[in-house]
Amino acid sequence: MAEQHLQAFLDETSFSNHIVLGHLLPSAWWHPLPHVLQTWLRNYLAATLVYFISGLLWCFYIYYWKRNVYVPKDAIPTKNAILLQIYVAMKAMPWYSALPTLSEYMIESGWTKCYSTISDFGLPLYLVQLAAYLVICEFGIYWVHRELHDIKPLYKYLHATHHVYNKQNTLSPFAGLAFHPLDGILQAVPHVIALFIVPTHFRSHIALLFFEAIWTANIHDCIHAKIWPVMGAGYHTIHHTTYRHNYGHYTIWMDWMLGTLRDPVDDSYGKEM
Repeated sequence: MAEQHLQAFLDETSFSNHIVLGHLLPSAWWHPLPHVLQTWLRNYLAATLVYFISGLLWCFYIYYWKRNVYVPKDAIPTKNAILLQIYVAMKAMPWYSALPTLSEYMIESGWTKCYSTISDFGLPLYLVQLAAYLVICEFGIYWVHRELHDIKPLYKYLHATHHVYNKQNTLSPFAGLAFHPLDGILQAVPHVIALFIVPTHFRSHIALLFFEAIWTANIHDCIHAKIWPVMGAGYHTIHHTTYRHNYGHYTIWMDWMLGTLRDPVDDSYGKEM
């Protein structure tokens, strides 16, 4: 029974490898590789595609299609600033791809609480577990992010790479993954830690890891969506300018509870005064 349970994960990752790699690369380039390297290559190519597709669509929408609607002309980042963000992100992408590869290896090995189908627990319990998973991620990412600021060597050698983008005209959706590789991995590690704490649906875990590329593109566009209690771009832009507020990831709850929240509406009002 246990072997069948683990085989289901291996079958899923092998299927994903064949779907992605089979459509993007000649078979001779990837088929001879060991399973774990196939998985890494699939994650690398998929993450790169998600990064570029989400970034390009988002930039086209806010900078060209809706030009001057969401972002003033003098606040649009220069082409060189965006290209630099892409360069930093692409240098880190091979290392980012190692984290989902590691998590998939641990899941296939039976070290985590992952399960392969929602019917294993039923939809209501799946939703409860998903909520618990997201709470763990929110808690973990908040504290990792905050310590990357509070511990000076971590900030100097890791997180400062991302905080060179500290004005509206230097932030863009492509800045979302422009981190030192270790910085980006550390902030995603709570997704993996959660697998050892709460039963987690395998495909939901992988989907949420890849959703990070879309989410981080969104929170670096400098547009305040005013959707409570979401930690959107309005909040995150303040983080990039004050460095001491709004460390949260998906929601404002951790910042609200720990006194690090700064609201974009209050911030705008203070500037007007």
